[in-house]
Amino acid sequence: MADSTSLINKRTKGGWNAALFIIVVEIAERFAFYGLASNLITFLTNELGQSTATAAKNINTWIGVSCMFPILGAFLADSILGRFKTVLLTSFIYLLGIVMLPLSVTVVARRMREKVFFMALYVMAVGEGGHKPCVMTFAADQFGEANAEEKAAKTSFFNYWYMAIVLASSIAVLALIFIQERVSWSLGFSIIAGSVVIAIVIFLIGIPKYRKQVPVGSPFTRVAQVMVAALKKWRLSSTRHHYGLCYEEEDEHKLESTNSNQVYLLARTNQFRFLDKATIIDEIDHNKNRNPWRLCTVNQVEEVKLILRLIPIWISLIMFCATLTQLNTFFLKQGSMMDRTIGNHFTIPPAAFQSIVGVTILILIPLYDRVFVPMVRKITNHHSGITSLQRIGVGLFVATFNMVICGLVEAKRLKVARDHGLIDSPKEVVPMSSLWLLPQYILVGIGDVFTIVGMQELFYDQMPETMRSIGAAIFISVVGVGSFVSTGIISTVQTISKSHGEEWLVNNLNRAHLDYYYWIIASLNAVSLCFYLFIANHFLYKKLQDKDDDVESER
Repeated sequence: MADSTSLINKRTKGGWNAALFIIVVEIAERFAFYGLASNLITFLTNELGQSTATAAKNINTWIGVSCMFPILGAFLADSILGRFKTVLLTSFIYLLGIVMLPLSVTVVARRMREKVFFMALYVMAVGEGGHKPCVMTFAADQFGEANAEEKAAKTSFFNYWYMAIVLASSIAVLALIFIQERVSWSLGFSIIAGSVVIAIVIFLIGIPKYRKQVPVGSPFTRVAQVMVAALKKWRLSSTRHHYGLCYEEEDEHKLESTNSNQVYLLARTNQFRFLDKATIIDEIDHNKNRNPWRLCTVNQVEEVKLILRLIPIWISLIMFCATLTQLNTFFLKQGSMMDRTIGNHFTIPPAAFQSIVGVTILILIPLYDRVFVPMVRKITNHHSGITSLQRIGVGLFVATFNMVICGLVEAKRLKVARDHGLIDSPKEVVPMSSLWLLPQYILVGIGDVFTIVGMQELFYDQMPETMRSIGAAIFISVVGVGSFVSTGIISTVQTISKSHGEEWLVNNLNRAHLDYYYWIIASLNAVSLCFYLFIANHFLYKKLQDKDDDVESER
């Protein structure tokens, strides 16, 4: 894989000096995204007049689309443009969508406001399609695989990358929410646009420091070749027919270390053995030049196996991502009906509570990286303390437990509303402190520290070198599918509960049963967690084999 991962001037470029410039771009993008998404339900319901359920579904759909476009963006990056060019191009598209936001609430006529606003949202979604899967992998590419110091730095990188994202989102929540609600929405949107402009300029300044990968053509072609070759030889057996296997590696399929000429290949595994038939050299292969649609190398087959192993993990994470969408929708409306006053004059905007998630993450990630990992490493002898899958599993359990807590808090809120005769007074504040919401926001932060960072690392590390942008897109896509699933759950709950005469998700939350909805989410999470534990227990991590045939497990 030399060409696919060759880095320019490896000794003088890359590392933290380069990664920091890229991190700035991501901070601005996340600042913009969360500055919009965290209070979007308020804008849709108060400014555009949408119902709570409709606004929640619109937000979930937008987030879902934003998280599905990255598959296309990753394909372009890995096969045509390269990650650097893709990040740069799509950052400008993203900026175009953001610039349209303040125009939609100032220049555009009120009757056209909703159409232009949603057009802006989906232009942003297109921009995110190339930005999100490539910017993280491009930053991670600045750290080498073979150099021990850079490999250790890469492990910390994923922690601090997410920490930077959370810092940006927390600032957005704390600052922009007040501006949007107390000053004007147009000013809030304009600040978002300005931050992205500054970030793009900083990204351009860092160009001389970047390591840039060279695209090698469609990675999906290599996957298709393995499938076709295996089908063509489905009757053959290397042991029964005494055929040899194709171990020869073309130069472009070799992975060179950043500091030596040592070559790393994937070790052969016994999973998905049907695909191994693609490596069998029969009489036809002996007599002709190699046809890549009939004969594939062991390394190419193992790359396909890596992808197949991640599919069940991806499926098991959908429900967790559906749970995350509650943060920007029903959590917000729940808090808006509770007592949020501090002193006699100050009232906390509901969206500001999302900063609690950020603060939790900002506290826990350094503790995780500097305290937890070194301590556990002494016990497990694992360079990350615990494996990526173990880290994800902890977060899934926390998310499941959290939805139970959410249901209990909402049940308590409904009881207080009934006791004070506020069932039919949705605009009245229920005399119950919003501090009751602290546990669920803190638990979201704890779950994210384990699951989100673990997912980022897993889908980067366990993908083939030529498909790491695709790996990031796959990780992001599960968030998108989770958003669509959340929309489906909302619609299903509305339909079924309405057919029984008591709709659970009406605009007046005092007459709704958001607590029942939360418990349904908790139950689905529990089932998903059990499925994940089964899959994770049988997961085979990527193994590397050097040219001396010494096999090393990556995890």
